[in-house]
Amino acid sequence: MKALDASIAEAGSGSETAGESLASAGEEGKYVYCIIRHQAARDFGEIGIGGGARVYTVQHAELAAVVSDTPIVIYDPTRENVLAHEFVNETVMREFTVIPMSFGTVFRSEEDVGQLLRSTYEAFTDVLEKMKDKIEFGVQIRWDRDRVVESIEHDNDEIRKLKDEITRNAASSTYFARMQLGRLIEGALEDSAGRYVATVHEELRRVSVASRSNKVIGDRMIMNAAFLVNRSDEKAFDDAVKELSLRFEHLLAFKYTGPWPPYNFVNIKLKLEKAD
Repeated sequence: MKALDASIAEAGSGSETAGESLASAGEEGKYVYCIIRHQAARDFGEIGIGGGARVYTVQHAELAAVVSDTPIVIYDPTRENVLAHEFVNETVMREFTVIPMSFGTVFRSEEDVGQLLRSTYEAFTDVLEKMKDKIEFGVQIRWDRDRVVESIEHDNDEIRKLKDEITRNAASSTYFARMQLGRLIEGALEDSAGRYVATVHEELRRVSVASRSNKVIGDRMIMNAAFLVNRSDEKAFDDAVKELSLRFEHLLAFKYTGPWPPYNFVNIKLKLEKAD
């Protein structure tokens, strides 16, 4: 299952996002965190971006946007601001299925937020139905390269024999032989990484709805993936990650995060026109 991509055209919304022109200084707008399905007004408390702004809902039929009042500014993606944005979404997620909005999404008025909900009602309700009772977990894997090489040299007959030959004949061993050994080890490392990642994906696929692979970061990381999980399977998924971590504890280090809103599985593209 790939990320659900919903392109939503919405004319004259009056939304301001990073890179667009801002309204007059001092004008107040609405910061939008996420969209949920809820018919009654709801207050989530003073947990919003910008120092604890009150977070509440703007309604349209069965849809609600979770917002807080804000000056119309471009928010810098500082650690404090990003954590505030994520904290609101995580708080709301405890009770509701959420469609997370991009960091820094600011609308000029409550009326503009209502217009967004009206004009995108079918698309949002469809996404919420598909994401109902589902949460996201992140799994990153880094390996101890030296230990993996030791394991390869122990298990691979060709590499072990060539290394022994080079070691016994250190003075006369050729540059070609050493280069050949290096190529064999690099190839075996690539194969090993592929097998580890395939094993992890196969085990976690049993207890998840979908997965998405993201770009690895640095030389030690061999897997950077997101998994979409039914809430009812959260413990089973957690147990599966722990079992894998113990199985490979001498070679692989697991970083396990979540639960998160389904950031990697919902891609809402708002096509917006600037307000006059």
